[in-house]
Amino acid sequence: MKGGSGGGGGVAPAKRRWRGLAIAVLFLVILSMLVPLGFLLGPHSGFHSAGHMPLQRPSPSDVLKGFVNEAKNETGSINATPKTQQKKGIPIPPQVVMQPFTSKNISRINGKAKMKSDVDESEGFCDLKYGSYCIWREENREEMHDSMVKKLKDQLFVARAYFPSIVKIPAQSKLSGELKQNIQEVECVLSESTTDADLPPEIQKKSRRMEAVIARAKSVSLDCNNIDKKLRQIFDLTEDEANFHMKQSAFLYQLAVQTMPKSLHCLSMRLTVEYFRDHLFDKELSEKYSDPTLQHYVIFSNNVIASSVVINSTVVHAIDTVNQVFHVLTDWQNYYAMKHWFLRNTFRDAVVQVLNIEDPDSYGKATLSHLTLPVEFRVSFPSNDSAPAINNRTQYVSIFSHSHYLLPEIFKNLEKVVVLDDDVVVQQDLSALWSLNMGGKVTGAIEICSVKMDQLRSYLGDHSFQKHSCSWMSGLNVIDLARWRDLDISETYWKLVKEVSMKEGSALLATLLTFQDQIYALDRVWVLSGLGHDYGLDIEGIKKAAVLHYNGNKKPWLDLGIPKYKEYWKKFLNHEDQYLSECNVNR
Repeated sequence: MKGGSGGGGGVAPAKRRWRGLAIAVLFLVILSMLVPLGFLLGPHSGFHSAGHMPLQRPSPSDVLKGFVNEAKNETGSINATPKTQQKKGIPIPPQVVMQPFTSKNISRINGKAKMKSDVDESEGFCDLKYGSYCIWREENREEMHDSMVKKLKDQLFVARAYFPSIVKIPAQSKLSGELKQNIQEVECVLSESTTDADLPPEIQKKSRRMEAVIARAKSVSLDCNNIDKKLRQIFDLTEDEANFHMKQSAFLYQLAVQTMPKSLHCLSMRLTVEYFRDHLFDKELSEKYSDPTLQHYVIFSNNVIASSVVINSTVVHAIDTVNQVFHVLTDWQNYYAMKHWFLRNTFRDAVVQVLNIEDPDSYGKATLSHLTLPVEFRVSFPSNDSAPAINNRTQYVSIFSHSHYLLPEIFKNLEKVVVLDDDVVVQQDLSALWSLNMGGKVTGAIEICSVKMDQLRSYLGDHSFQKHSCSWMSGLNVIDLARWRDLDISETYWKLVKEVSMKEGSALLATLLTFQDQIYALDRVWVLSGLGHDYGLDIEGIKKAAVLHYNGNKKPWLDLGIPKYKEYWKKFLNHEDQYLSECNVNR
């Protein structure tokens, strides 16, 4: 009995020991699985949300610091309340992308810097979704002007799209009434305001009301087809309005180019009035005007300031001005203003004669019904055959006007003149032009070899030209009047004008045909052209050129003029002149 009893008592403790060992082993196995899982899913995990690559991984020191903090938290949790212990578990990492701390992660709100939120979908994931565009956008971000006006226009656009569908629902009569009222209020505000400064003080409240009404309209169940149709209608109207404004902008641009600025018109009127108040000091130096041994410069102009700058810049850089005579040919409207200006202003020892080309008593058959200035043709053509149209090269080719062909009759006693356009500035002495041997050619001019004759086929038609020869420009021209008379250049021109008068670009065609084989090519260092349209001219080249030609629409006396080139023209104005100050010409 005892033996049996003792044997039974020995088996039970052994079974209990093995059961305890099995439980301990199972606990250790489970623990060995949970600990690595905790490291993998814990706050210092290297895993991130699906579809995003981390921009910066934590350093080993950060990971070690995290482990130490976790150990401290585990130690401190012994004294935690049961409720806290129940809530404690394995933390889940937020679905964010870790980004490096750079200046692009900082935004500025109300003048104060703050960190951009990593969970901001519009900013946080921008680099990953759109690539380098986001960097370009940040680097080239421009301040939006009149943002409230633009916001109101957008709200009005959306409200108009929803209103036709809302008004058809009887149950939404109140909402449609509010929507209509807000649309009318915003339309009234925008009809009187084009900038934020023009908006009334309570505009923020109106904008918030409109925003709230639009939000309510969006929450209403509507037929999407109706909204789509309305949006398309508004889009078509907006496109038509944009086309209208583009045409209007082109018209206003041409108007600004071709119209005399208000300040210059003021100056011309003031000078005309002053001439008739005090014209007793009007005296002529006729003996110099017709002396063929002197240096005669001719300027066709209806612009007092422009012609004054040409003369002043020529005289300032001349070594000797005693032999210089300037002839300004103008029209009736500006004749007396020109007379008064050049009588009250002196240009060293040079003399200035003002002629009215529209006066039949003075020139008889050599007069025209109106003054014509050098004609400019805008020519665009591709750099090469495969270049897209957006990369077309543009040149403004200026040529003689009808008035130029009266020179031999107006200056019967002269054999040689230098013709200067009123949109040039002289930077060097021009006396060397008078000793040129042009080899029997009628006129010396700058050739433009970037514009060949065969590239002007659309203007010239099928006439017999030397296709690969260069075109030429007015601006600075040395004219042999004696040779002009011998070849009867004027008569040839008038015949050609009659023949090609119905063709587009007839003036260009007639001029190029008239002077074919009669152009002496001046050295290109004499003139640099393009200051009226080309923004990319070399500044060093501008400083070295003898004459600057502002050919193009952006003349230096216009507000449209290219600012960095204006200074070369403005420095020849008399900024202390009373009339210039009163008419605001010096600005």
